[in-house]
Amino acid sequence: MSFETVKAKLEANDQAHLLTFYESLNEEEKAKLLKQLDDLDVERANRIFKKANSGSAVPETSQLEPLPKDCFKSTIGQSEEQIKEWREIGLKAMAEGTVAVILMAGGQGTRLGSSAPKGCYDIDLPSKKSLFQLQGERIRRLQVLAEQYREPGNTNEVIIPWYVMTSGPTRPATEEFFAKQRYFGLKKENVIFFEQGTLPAFTMEGKIFLESKSSISVAPDGNGGIYAALRKEGVLDDLTKRGIKHIHAYCVDNCLCRVADPIFIGYSIASKADCGVKVIPKTQPDEPVGVVCLRNKKFNVVEYSEIDQALSEQRDDDGKLSFRAANIANHYYTTEFLKSVEGFESELDYHIAKKKIKHVTIPEGEFVAPTSSNGMKMELFVFDVFPFVKNMAVLEVDRKDEFSPLKNAPGTGVDCPETSRADIINQYIRFVEAAGGKVEKGANDASEVPSLEISPLVTYAGEGLECLKDITLTTPLIISNENDLKRAAGIPVGFQVVVNKLRDMFSNLWKKE
Repeated sequence: MSFETVKAKLEANDQAHLLTFYESLNEEEKAKLLKQLDDLDVERANRIFKKANSGSAVPETSQLEPLPKDCFKSTIGQSEEQIKEWREIGLKAMAEGTVAVILMAGGQGTRLGSSAPKGCYDIDLPSKKSLFQLQGERIRRLQVLAEQYREPGNTNEVIIPWYVMTSGPTRPATEEFFAKQRYFGLKKENVIFFEQGTLPAFTMEGKIFLESKSSISVAPDGNGGIYAALRKEGVLDDLTKRGIKHIHAYCVDNCLCRVADPIFIGYSIASKADCGVKVIPKTQPDEPVGVVCLRNKKFNVVEYSEIDQALSEQRDDDGKLSFRAANIANHYYTTEFLKSVEGFESELDYHIAKKKIKHVTIPEGEFVAPTSSNGMKMELFVFDVFPFVKNMAVLEVDRKDEFSPLKNAPGTGVDCPETSRADIINQYIRFVEAAGGKVEKGANDASEVPSLEISPLVTYAGEGLECLKDITLTTPLIISNENDLKRAAGIPVGFQVVVNKLRDMFSNLWKKE
């Protein structure tokens, strides 16, 4: 890294203004700026700016069509036999060590009133578990469930690696939180952190902003930056080294997310898909959600504002909305597909977000905090690769079982901590009822929703609760482990087992006397 090398690179790409104040900086500031500029792929940044501003991101004419029937299935109303088949395919893949999980967790909980990474957030469950902990424990439970699908004689531990994508601001706090929580019972070497990329902020004319005299203005490149980050941060190499073939990727802010869902993975494998997407049915034609469909014969996510009223209200023969596959940022990929993204990365369309960008003026060097949009940031969405997918698998699932986003501040009543808490507790209640049990709110339970919690270590999706048949659970109640479950079902555990055996033994002796 040398000043002359960096200067030549910037001059060749019409961004030499970034060195305007270089000579006025102290040695530490010079080194900081020089490193940032050396790391900057200015040619790529310029290319992205030009493509994003070329008008190609949204075609002037778009022919929208519903998803083809041959790539769309639903778990809603599906036969138990089919669900079981998909689940077993997924669990067998996990037992073979070919499944991994990628978590998109770069966001902060700013809108929730927290400066911590969003995954650290506590939605006020009785156990006070964070989103990260709920998800980590689901992975642990799946590793246990998959053990029974190992080949005869195979006693190797089932491992589902967890790759956690952070951003620059959240990485230190995320890694510290995981370490403090001892990786939620997972092995440290199987929890891998990597960082989302950034792109510089541009003026409307295509010049990169200086945030200060010694640094350029940058912003995360969107959740679609995951594809470049996987390559640059060595994740693709690690996936290959571990023999991973199938990946589940999801966003951190959904407390109901079935991490590494074996049904979804099994369905995608059975469909021989390169890429899969999990969706939920729209509640009504005008619900403001993006929809997975075909745009100009290619898979895409189309915003609700781009679908005219006639199409949004169009229905199939069964009365269901034709354009109902609401996107929830929940995907399946093969490792080979993720590797292939590099080949068409230059064709991806970045999206423009016009922002108020704080900056230093050139040549005056005055700091400005604008009151209106003065520049743009560019980002890629995770679904922007869909038009390049040849074999797509779309799986529709029940919203109440799998989607409860955490977006808004406490007390707003929509997609907030209170709704997340209610949704996950109501799921626990349905698990108990499906097992043949009941839940009653106890006199000591002052919460609005019955205060019941069942750890993911006990059940992933309602399995293993058969002992609760004909049992009434009284809240507040936390079932944290198998012993808690047995106690709730009235099954003696630990010391009580010994006491019962001694009682029976002496009772039998007394009868003989």
